[in-house]
Amino acid sequence: MNFIEELKWRGLVKDVTDYDGLVNALQNSMTVYCGFDPTADSLHVGHLQQIILLRRYQDAGHTPIALCGGFTGMIGDPRPTTERKLLTHEEVLHNAECIKKQLSKFLKFDGENAAIMENNNNWLGEMSLLDYLRDYGKLFNIAYMLQKDTIKKRLDSGLSYTEFSYTILQAMDFLHLYQTYNCRIQIGGSDQWGNLTSGMELIRKVEGDDAKVWGITSPLITKSDGSKFGKSEGKNIWLDPERTNAYEFYQFWLNTPDTDIVDYLKRLSLRTPEEIEALAKCVEEAPERREAQKALAEELTEMVHGKEGLETAKKITETFFHGDIMSLSPEEMKAGLADAKKYAAEDGVSLIDALVGAQVCKSKGEARRLIQQGSVSVNGEKCADIEKQLFQKDAVNEEFTILKKGKKNYFVITF
Repeated sequence: MNFIEELKWRGLVKDVTDYDGLVNALQNSMTVYCGFDPTADSLHVGHLQQIILLRRYQDAGHTPIALCGGFTGMIGDPRPTTERKLLTHEEVLHNAECIKKQLSKFLKFDGENAAIMENNNNWLGEMSLLDYLRDYGKLFNIAYMLQKDTIKKRLDSGLSYTEFSYTILQAMDFLHLYQTYNCRIQIGGSDQWGNLTSGMELIRKVEGDDAKVWGITSPLITKSDGSKFGKSEGKNIWLDPERTNAYEFYQFWLNTPDTDIVDYLKRLSLRTPEEIEALAKCVEEAPERREAQKALAEELTEMVHGKEGLETAKKITETFFHGDIMSLSPEEMKAGLADAKKYAAEDGVSLIDALVGAQVCKSKGEARRLIQQGSVSVNGEKCADIEKQLFQKDAVNEEFTILKKGKKNYFVITF
């Protein structure tokens, strides 16, 4: 199968302008771009599909441009419901620099068909209002813009002119990249279709009908249970190791349901279709082994956190489920216990009170029975002493004590 056929097999094609023309164009080396809004100082796993799509184009011999919206991020693409919180210029530029570092983990910025990192503040930031209105605003028909889904959905609830102008600014990005880098392809999520076609229309008006450009979108990733992709326990899974550590990142993928894992592999893994089909067979025949989940977790964790981060994540995972947690370093313990319930206790608290305070047990009677049954461990050692007290001097690093109920339920007592 050709490049676009493989993207279709992976579920990465929704809308394409001039499909046959794009297939023919991709037989030669092309330049393709995708934009990222710097609304935070880190991208998250919801951005991975587009980031890895740029990598796929680069691996196929094309030149990717990662465009950070240092200017458009000041406005924000119209959301389905309410207007975005406006950031300061300094916040947006800081976020753009952080995102550039993250993208360098996925794209090659040197050698043949080296990736290009751009920031639209470089050309939009110096433009006067008069230039914007005369050179670009006059080329957009209001009736045409009102047909865009992102705009149409907000008309009843209210849409500011600030957000209304976003599609023009993004169209100007495509035109600039076309003129500067001969960039002829823009990719994006399915919610970006209106912005892609606006850019193509602007290029046609400015450069003439002979300017051949294409837009291609991919469906947004969804979970089969209807919950939002990219969150764990209500928290975003970030690509910044300072925000989401390697263990949490690894566990997010390892816990993917069987109903979703093959779809995620197709969209996010760089493995060949044959390798993915083999993993899909494992899901069918031996789901308990979770081979597909492990494969994706290892691949993506190494991409984001490096080999050392992957090894740490695997070590913590193995130790928490099958080994001695006290063999881990305090930092590794903290990483593995990031989502565990925590209870701040007084020095010398009784184990019974700690179990109730940490909501391990509902009553002191239940706590006493658990201890007597040998179902409670303190810092890796089973404890059957109902008179046991917990002291800060005995805690890990004199900071925290780890309680375990049964085989997998961990709780943290801080002092």
